[in-house]
Amino acid sequence: MKIYSYIMLVVFCFLVSCKDDEAARLEANAKDSKKNEQIFASIDKSWNFNTPSMNPSVASIIQNWDEWRLFMTELNQKPKSSIGAFQQKAKTLSKRVIDLNNHIPAVFDKPEVRSRIMTLATKVRSLDLYINLSHIQEQKVIKLIPEINEELASLTSQMDEIVKKSQIRLEEGEAEMLQSLGKDSLKTPQPPSEQPKPSNTTQQGGIIPHHNPKQKSQ
Repeated sequence: MKIYSYIMLVVFCFLVSCKDDEAARLEANAKDSKKNEQIFASIDKSWNFNTPSMNPSVASIIQNWDEWRLFMTELNQKPKSSIGAFQQKAKTLSKRVIDLNNHIPAVFDKPEVRSRIMTLATKVRSLDLYINLSHIQEQKVIKLIPEINEELASLTSQMDEIVKKSQIRLEEGEAEMLQSLGKDSLKTPQPPSEQPKPSNTTQQGGIIPHHNPKQKSQ
């Protein structure tokens, strides 16, 4: 009888313990869910990436740069459903930003452009890191968004500056060419060389021989 009572007591304690654990687990899940909802709302409010305005000449040059187009498309598509959607978006952006190093248009394939791409990539990959931690670093994620916008603006500004400098060099070259042509046009033309006079002259269709003063008259 004592053994039976002891077993019943153990079973009862086990059931109570399980019930308490389940209640604690549900409470923890509820807290995590509420926290994720708050994080989602905060990140959703701050997740605003700017598409920088571009000089038409720059836009024309990069129109066939597929890596740039794919990166900007992903950047402008804002997640909506959950914090998980933001996490997946950050992973995709992290890959797309590294791809920007591929097939850079020749006019922009310069150290100053590549350095800005790497700085932008560092910011985007940090965003990916902080939002995909088990405990999301919400404030760091929010802080990185305007920093990414600044780096993106710096990159497009550098491309714009390269195009403007190339146009200035072209205009200076055209001015030098026009100046050179102007100088050539001011040169004094050389007079035509004198033609030798013919020994005989024609008059009314006939030939008049020269009179020889030494010839005696007949």
